[in-house]
Amino acid sequence: MVGLEWSQAIELPRIAATATKPSEIRQAWVHRAPEDHVLALFRSMSAGGDPVPAPWWLRAVAKGELESRDDGFRVEDRVAQLLSRRPGWEYVPWAADGESGYWEFMPSERGPSGHRIPTTVLNTDRHPGWIDVLPAHSGTTPAPIAVAGLAGLRARLGEFEAVR
Repeated sequence: MVGLEWSQAIELPRIAATATKPSEIRQAWVHRAPEDHVLALFRSMSAGGDPVPAPWWLRAVAKGELESRDDGFRVEDRVAQLLSRRPGWEYVPWAADGESGYWEFMPSERGPSGHRIPTTVLNTDRHPGWIDVLPAHSGTTPAPIAVAGLAGLRARLGEFEAVR
């Protein structure tokens, strides 16, 4: 039963497909319920050791690496503020179950370089910068580039946007 409860906890409404930034998809139970309840259910689901679909910020909070869900929301919102103002970046709300979506640099897809998968910016709990970039590619998914927070992303955007 706890698996069904978790599935419902992370389920996004259908209108999420039209979202243009992460704040527009924060309607699931994990986004609105008291944070201690969300954390308790997540830990219960994770007790078996198998990976559990969940937002990056929840995994970071559960590991004690991020203070709160609101801190995770702030990271997502700052990335959205930066990328939504730049031409070519589009928010993709339909990520894996429980995830917060990601950003794609559309000019890097099918441009002169011929890449089929565009440069992608996503949030992660892999490191304390909370931002990974997957370079544009056509074959095997490359290793993510760990970015040192929003300042690091801002400083490297020219490099990431140069791939077309």
